[in-house]
Amino acid sequence: MRDTHESAAWHAKGGRRLTPPRAFGVMGIVNITPDSFFDGGIHADAAHALAHARRLLDQGADILDLGAESSRPGATELAPSQELSRLLPVLLCVRRQAPGATISVDTYHAETAAAALEAGADIVNDISACSFDPGLLDVLIQYKPGYVLMHSRGRPATMQDAPRYANIRREVTAFFEREMARLVRAGLPENRIVLDPGIGFGKTLEHNLELLQHPEDWKGFGRPVLMALSMKSVFGGLLGLPPAARALPTAVATALLWAKGVFWHRVHHVAEAMQSLLLAQNLHCTLQR
Repeated sequence: MRDTHESAAWHAKGGRRLTPPRAFGVMGIVNITPDSFFDGGIHADAAHALAHARRLLDQGADILDLGAESSRPGATELAPSQELSRLLPVLLCVRRQAPGATISVDTYHAETAAAALEAGADIVNDISACSFDPGLLDVLIQYKPGYVLMHSRGRPATMQDAPRYANIRREVTAFFEREMARLVRAGLPENRIVLDPGIGFGKTLEHNLELLQHPEDWKGFGRPVLMALSMKSVFGGLLGLPPAARALPTAVATALLWAKGVFWHRVHHVAEAMQSLLLAQNLHCTLQR
């Protein structure tokens, strides 16, 4: 019997297949920003960001996701030059010190993505589906990196201003169908794409919960799902917890979503995610016997 946790292959720049040595993949977050909602300012300078990146790799991260512009609700946008001044020193140091690391850049700017890919990045993690900077699509076609196709509604500054959907599940599924087809027609190989439902991006608590309860909606696309749930406001809405107290529910939710077939997990705390996922994997194997 085929294991429900097998994932379609995800390929990065150069066609390299990303193959974690487990039945799940972990993307570790490196925020090089002063204003991210959870750890803004902690790793804002290059030395601290590099040390954090190495720590996440030591803990087992399969991918490092470097971000230099906050996308929290209400965040203001950066110019690409500002973003690159934060991002490139860390990216270049990681590439030098950990040449085998898989590096993602969290950006929607075409200029930033192109410079990062030239400097050794492998993946573009874009919150906008190429809608904030249409030139990003040309960069994707030229470099053919791994690509995170994420659903969102509105820009970070205003996305939580009373978001509405007639049917959130149907609309997110239609978005993936439409945008995947557009990317592939333009020339990005399908095997470069993973799907992210964009928890917290232009969605109420009820919208988020409905999506989290039904990740099977996206299985028909034949692409892996990346869940970026770490420390998010859904835990504040459900449990009344501030960001600093959301590590435990993040780990629990990560394991539960893996049990629903979600392969990739983007997290702040890699060690805890690895523990919860390994536990879920071993319990799953035991129950399948």
